[in-house]
Amino acid sequence: MVLTMASASSGVMNSLLAKLTALMAEEYGKLKGVQKEVKFLQDEFRSMTALLDKLADMDDLDDSQVKEWRNQVREMSYDIEDCIDDFMHHLNNNDASIGFVNRTARLLKKLRVRHQIANKIQEVKSLVKVVSERRMRYKIDEYNPKCNYVHIDPRVVAIYAEAAGLVGIDVPRYELTKLLMSEEAKLRVASIVGFGGLGKTTLAIEVYRKLESQFDCRAFVSVSQRPDITRVLNIILSELKRQYLPQMYEEQLHHTCEVKDLLRDIRNLIHDKRYFIIIDDLWHSSAWDVIKCAFPENNCGSRVLTTTRIHSVAIACCSSSQKYVYRMKSLSAKDSKKLFFNRIFGSQEVISPDTFEDISADILKKCGGLPLAIISIASLLAGQPKTKWEYVRNSLACMFEGNPTLEGMKQILDLSYRDLPHHLKTCLLYLGMYPEDYIIEKQDLVRQWTAEGFVSKLHGLDMEDVAGSYFNELINRSMIQPVDTDCNDEVLSCRIHDIMLDLIRSRSAEENFTAVIGDLQAITELHRKIRRVSLQNDGEDHSHSMASTIIKKTLSKVRSLVSFGIYLEPSFFELKYIRVLVLYFPGYWGDSRVDLAGISGLLLLRYLKIVNILFELPGQLGELRHLETLELDPCWGPVNIPSDIVRLPRLLHLIVPRRTQLPDGIGELKSLRTLQWFDFANNSVENIMCLGELTNLRDLRLHWGTLPLADAASRIDALHSSLQRLSHSSNLKNLVAENYRLSMLNFNGLSTLSPSPRHIQSLCFIGCWFSRIPRWISQLRDLYSLEIMVRNVLSKDGDVGILEGLPSLVHLDLKIIECQDERIVISGTSMSFRALKHLLITSPKLLLTFGEGALPRIQKLDVRFNAKWCDRSTGTCCLPIGSEHLQQALEKSMSSRWAQVPVNAT
Repeated sequence: MVLTMASASSGVMNSLLAKLTALMAEEYGKLKGVQKEVKFLQDEFRSMTALLDKLADMDDLDDSQVKEWRNQVREMSYDIEDCIDDFMHHLNNNDASIGFVNRTARLLKKLRVRHQIANKIQEVKSLVKVVSERRMRYKIDEYNPKCNYVHIDPRVVAIYAEAAGLVGIDVPRYELTKLLMSEEAKLRVASIVGFGGLGKTTLAIEVYRKLESQFDCRAFVSVSQRPDITRVLNIILSELKRQYLPQMYEEQLHHTCEVKDLLRDIRNLIHDKRYFIIIDDLWHSSAWDVIKCAFPENNCGSRVLTTTRIHSVAIACCSSSQKYVYRMKSLSAKDSKKLFFNRIFGSQEVISPDTFEDISADILKKCGGLPLAIISIASLLAGQPKTKWEYVRNSLACMFEGNPTLEGMKQILDLSYRDLPHHLKTCLLYLGMYPEDYIIEKQDLVRQWTAEGFVSKLHGLDMEDVAGSYFNELINRSMIQPVDTDCNDEVLSCRIHDIMLDLIRSRSAEENFTAVIGDLQAITELHRKIRRVSLQNDGEDHSHSMASTIIKKTLSKVRSLVSFGIYLEPSFFELKYIRVLVLYFPGYWGDSRVDLAGISGLLLLRYLKIVNILFELPGQLGELRHLETLELDPCWGPVNIPSDIVRLPRLLHLIVPRRTQLPDGIGELKSLRTLQWFDFANNSVENIMCLGELTNLRDLRLHWGTLPLADAASRIDALHSSLQRLSHSSNLKNLVAENYRLSMLNFNGLSTLSPSPRHIQSLCFIGCWFSRIPRWISQLRDLYSLEIMVRNVLSKDGDVGILEGLPSLVHLDLKIIECQDERIVISGTSMSFRALKHLLITSPKLLLTFGEGALPRIQKLDVRFNAKWCDRSTGTCCLPIGSEHLQQALEKSMSSRWAQVPVNAT
């Protein structure tokens, strides 16, 4: 049984058990009468937890008394834990409350504390007895629902696929590509329209992947039902700048503007380029009326593709012409069956066993050809016996048949939700805190789940690794959809389908688990205690403010508060039970500042993230003894970090803006695992040396702006010393050193590391260079991603051999500053680049030779060189020698580019 400290089904009953156990271990457990009373509470809580778990396993509770008892127990658990937290905080305050301590005062306080704890235990016992008596009176334990639910073991395989594995996508992708890719030079706007769950976004992504190499620049952005136009335009501008102005990428990350400024900047950037933009999930033509102003008619053959559920919006996008509207259709019976069994058995050739034939036909008939429904049910049935298939068929019997409806889709997805184990249900419901179409970072979820106590301790596994497995399991079950992946196929972010989000929020409301509020006035109208709240701006007005009285009356019990664009007045001191606080402000806020003075009093706070607004931290943060994550990303510039931050004993993740100077003594943060972005130029040499004391560090990201050459040597020496000490700990997994400015930094001081960071997995050097490839890299057996710049690469001296012998290397981005006439030879031996999938080489000349059998797993090859080495007489570029040896491998890849000529090349 997975034991979590908090869950949607049982509240914080397990947390109470843990705290009572800890209390018994203290001296207070020896007090006369207290030990007996605490033992009574422990037994009652265990019994209640078991019954709550039993009720959570039932499909639906049709007895109002059972529902009411369940809700009361769950809310009681929160109230009791709040009570204990209050008491323990008061108990742990300094003995010297008025400035002096003596024997008599300590004795009096000890007697008073004994009396207080005895009274507190009696109060809790009285409350528990009332609930227990109600349980007996209503005969809750005898309740039997109409049908019980059977759990299944979770799947371990990932289901997201390459284009070749998508069923039913070939024909619509071909038709839509043909619709877009005419020889017409005028701007063409096309739109995909269809019911939710048909796969409009999937089709758009596949078209995007197929055509992206044929355009100078491109961007993909989701709009959602309540659009924030400023955010949408910022994303488009960010994508375009990332491709064309990487040296400005740092600056644009921190800039937001008025809509008119963003429209102007986008038009100026693409006015003479062939662009391809996808606007996903449009709901209103009014949003399109603004967004379309960013796309100039430049007669370069540019294309814009939109997706929407609403036909009138599709027509509006296409200039009142249906010529470029593509209607999505449900899958045919053949494709539905193919998709269904592909997801279950993992092969297109597998034919349904006879024992499943009739059952699968009935199930697919209920799914109505909707890919989202088919994938959801297939994920549920993978590896299950016939009895489970029959249960699903019977459960779907009352749902829609051949006539897809939104309500029917929700019921199908609800079946998959009910199949989840308790801990996954809890984690999934928490995703309802995020807005529609929001791209959710995996690392944010992992840290928030952990801070909330949703993650259980498993022997031999780190808590965050366990939380990461929860995330992957939700991906595997098709409950959430992967968005970004790294070169090692690790999912980095996700989004939630609109229909799934509706289901999550509906379930959350039933459990009083989360509340999503767009109208602040609605808070005062709620007649329940809110434990987790998401405040979401409608995208139109940023002037909301929240009065202290509202927080005090309605949100005083909140444990997680996530605010998207709603301004908070300085009322944090009322949120004394809060564990997770996220303040995210999309759009332009001008000179508005958030007053964070009260944050230092949030003594239970574990996770704090502030994004995209001006703010100042209070002068002291050292009292936040439980803080695990501190992520600060203001709209511009560094922040002042209080000096007492080094006193935070549990701080695991510290993410600060670039150019931020950290206080001296950073080496005191012994628990730290993540440090981003440590400024290599603004921090002292002593602080750089202190990095070597952070032996638990897993992820270290360095940044520097302007760094005088006179200071560079001493800082690189200090970094060299720190990295060698971190290498001894074997915990460092990710190292990034970056500078997007024009000045390059000589990193030869790091050419020798002994020992090397043997267990590092990702290594990235941007804006710095080595004379040659460091020898210690050959010892990195776990390295799967490497980005490095060198002055020269020599095959005869073993530079290539250092790289090709790395057994785990999947992604290599190699930039060469100078290039002699010696060719870079990549051999075809079995030990050469045996795992490499992505290869990017940038060099002044194209002197590259592939041996027969080279790069057996290559999927993407990108070779960039100066255009002056092209054959001007024919206008073509010389292919690398032996390129024919890669043809078979590259035919399997999603994309390949032999050469990318810089726009400004001569």
